[in-house]
Amino acid sequence: MKGLTSIMRTAGLALAGTMLATSAFAADISGAGATFPYPIYAKWADAYKKETGNGLNYQSIGSGGGIKQIKAKTVTFGASDKPLKPEALDEAGLMQFPMVMGGVVPVVNVKGVKPGDMVLDGPTLANIFMGKIKVWNDAAIKKLNPTLALPSTAIAVVHRSDGSGTTFNFAYYLGDVSTTWKENVGVDASVEWPVGIGGKGNEGVANMTAQTDGAIGYVEYAYAKQNKMSYTKMINKAGKIVTPDDTTFAAAAANANWAKAPGYYLILANQQGDQSWPMTAATFILLYKKPGDTAAVVEALKFFDWAFAKGNQMAIELDYVPMPDSVQKLVQNSWATQITDAAGKPVWTKK
Repeated sequence: MKGLTSIMRTAGLALAGTMLATSAFAADISGAGATFPYPIYAKWADAYKKETGNGLNYQSIGSGGGIKQIKAKTVTFGASDKPLKPEALDEAGLMQFPMVMGGVVPVVNVKGVKPGDMVLDGPTLANIFMGKIKVWNDAAIKKLNPTLALPSTAIAVVHRSDGSGTTFNFAYYLGDVSTTWKENVGVDASVEWPVGIGGKGNEGVANMTAQTDGAIGYVEYAYAKQNKMSYTKMINKAGKIVTPDDTTFAAAAANANWAKAPGYYLILANQQGDQSWPMTAATFILLYKKPGDTAAVVEALKFFDWAFAKGNQMAIELDYVPMPDSVQKLVQNSWATQITDAAGKPVWTKK
């Protein structure tokens, strides 16, 4: 992960397994979960540390791990790319809010194929990940890429081995375009993969895809871009060929009505629009409504508030899509109305 390692060195952070931390951060803001937003959280952590002196200890362990850790109360906040439904939030005493948006992209390791060379559509992608399309010069792929020289190399499917919001959004899209996928594989943070080999985290899938001839995987776009991986273009719901970038991610998110989404439960996959990237997703933060350590939660909220106010350009530079100002204000108001101390007093004041 050469590109991500450079981000971490810039941020003055050490990579130990999948942990964004140094010993100096031991008493700082603690969080765990999704690997999807890891690059931008690393960048924000560096800038926030320089400006305030406060650090972020964020364990990039996957959305499933983040949900488990916040429920176990071992971290101040959890992070997940699979939003919890309102009833699940209420049962656990949690609130959630979207922090930033980005895109899931297929990445391939096929000789002679450069970033953006290959075009895929949803049904073909589903058939590849179900093992129905086994070689790169299959007629279905050739039909979508008539001018691309495709080898007879066997396709090696690479998928997540851990509970993953990236998997949830990827599987949600495949289920939306393929009834066979939805009925036989399903949509969840963990699925029974028909074929392939597993990698832990976006990092693991990116590494394994890069190291395996003929491989195809799926990762958050920042991982593909930072590591110069060969991502594919996609044919979207409107039938248009689109390239993954902040413009197509923003187009997919343009019609999202967060104000009318209870608990901010909203899926952005396979949206309408000529420019919409079909695997756009938001990443979410989970906090207790009545935290045991209110001081720690206030420090976390200060970080999120700072990221909303000063982190948008950094997000854009990594091809994430910042939440619109109206949504940021909506989220900040929800902090003031939903998070209270033991006496029922709000821990955050509306601005």
